Amino acid sequence: MSFIEEIKERAKKDIKTIVLPEAEDVRTLEATRMVLDEKYAKVILIGNKERVLEKAKENNIDITGVEIIEPVSSSKYEEYVNLLFDLRKHKGMTIEQARELVKDPTYYGMLMLKDENSEADGLVSGAVHSTSDTLRPALQILKTAPGTKLVSAFFVMVVPDCEYGENGTFIFGDSGLNENPNEDELSEIAISSSKSFHQLVGKEPKVAMLSYSSKGSAKSELTEKMINATKLVKEKMPDLIVDGELQLDAAIVPEVAKFKAPDSPVKGEANVLIFPNLDAGNIGYKLVQRLGKAEAYGPLCQGIARPVNDLSRGCSSKDIAGVIAITAVQAQDET
Repeated sequence: MSFIEEIKERAKKDIKTIVLPEAEDVRTLEATRMVLDEKYAKVILIGNKERVLEKAKENNIDITGVEIIEPVSSSKYEEYVNLLFDLRKHKGMTIEQARELVKDPTYYGMLMLKDENSEADGLVSGAVHSTSDTLRPALQILKTAPGTKLVSAFFVMVVPDCEYGENGTFIFGDSGLNENPNEDELSEIAISSSKSFHQLVGKEPKVAMLSYSSKGSAKSELTEKMINATKLVKEKMPDLIVDGELQLDAAIVPEVAKFKAPDSPVKGEANVLIFPNLDAGNIGYKLVQRLGKAEAYGPLCQGIARPVNDLSRGCSSKDIAGVIAITAVQAQDET
């Protein structure tokens, strides 16, 4: 059974409700149909109801029975306007500004997650909107999870016919959000990513802090950053298997690790790869996705108080359906 098939089976054991605020996008509607067919989550679509139904009809997508919420005509509209105003008035937000923002499907969806009386358990967006358009309302409304210093993003990469990682499954972090994390931020990304790996893959995380150098083969500010970040991870989470700085081959190929990093606790078996910056992380995941024909799920978010996940704007409907399943499993861990 593949990674995503296992995730869907886990999602079926405790059905969660996932909000999709990009309801007028055909890929979102196709993904909704897939979820309905496989029955691993409930879906709430947010958008202009007439346009959503028209788009579904034009593309022969049956979304019969799916709840569609149009923010401005919703019975919760005024309540959510006041909720957003209360949350943001200390930042200078006026009631008029709140009234306009709640009309936005993403803001409305985040307020559904904030509302304890709502049935919403998670949210998936980003097929149309930028990462900042998804995460800004998430951080303004939901804020960070308790004990979390940094919100970061990761991809689950599933590489076919691959002997490395966990049968070809890896987490790449941060590959979607933090541009140039410092040593402490890298340590937080590594710790959060290790927890996400255990949560989603169910196996022991083995973390590699990546660089162009392995164990002192080169020296610069760049390598020192990864060395110091590794030290911080070990101080914060002593039982975690982690090492750095490591080149990619020394991190995932046991034979290379024996030569380049013979004393590494990772032993060339890394399944969580932490990149030094967003350039490296973003390029890395897209190389593996396109040249290695890997399935790429994300950017998934860690550190937000409720399950919210971003999407690449190049995603397919199948990708969206997969991220809905992942979000549902993340929501299960909240209950």
